[in-house]
Parts: sequence; C-alpha cells; structure tokens
Amino acid sequence: MVARRTAAARWNTHMQSWIVLAAAIACEVAGTVFMKLSNSLTRWVWIPPMLFAYVLALLGLALALRTIEVGIAYAVWAATGTLLIALVGIVFFGESLSLIKVVAIVLVIAGVVGLNLADSAAHH
Repeated sequence: MVARRTAAARWNTHMQSWIVLAAAIACEVAGTVFMKLSNSLTRWVWIPPMLFAYVLALLGLALALRTIEVGIAYAVWAATGTLLIALVGIVFFGESLSLIKVVAIVLVIAGVVGLNLADSAAHH
C-alpha cells in the first residue's frame, strides 16, 4: 500500500513538472511576442512584460528539471516554442507562410527533438 502511494506521489510530481514546463513554454512564447511588439526594444512599454515573461519561463524550466531530464525538457521546450512562435508570427503578425517554411519548421523541430532524445538515450 505504501509503495503504491509513493509511486502515485512520484507520478503526480512528474505530471506537475510537465504542467510547469507547459506554462514555462507559454511564458517564453509570450516573452517573444512582447519582444516583437517592442519593435527591437524601441517601444519601452513592452520591455518590462517581456523580461517578466522570460524570467517566469526560465524559473518554470528550472522547476520542471526537478523530475524531467534536461535533454527531454529542452527538446520539448525548443520544439514547442519554435512551433508556437512560428504560428503566432503567421496568424498575428502577418508573416509569410510557404511550403518551404513549413518544411523548414518541421525539420528544425524534428532535429531539435532528435538531437536531444539521442543525447538523452546515450546517457542511459
């Protein structure tokens, strides 16, 4: 009975880390959006929320690393952030969308995930 509770508690903690990682990714994307809105840091009103979002993102990543391996966490962070910010750029900032861009984004995500997963597997 105690072993079950311990396993359940570990699973619960691990799931909380994934939720924290998702929130950290959202903060990183928000920070990048604020950076875009700041017009290369020339619109000062967007700089404080940008910095706040990035600090929250890094704190969330650090907390998630308590139970998620760094290679896995960073692969998910980089791939998800890349995908989301590309979508935000296309939908909200009118950035171009072409087949080459879609393929390149997919390749970047696949490459980041593949490299980090391979690194993680090599350490086991």
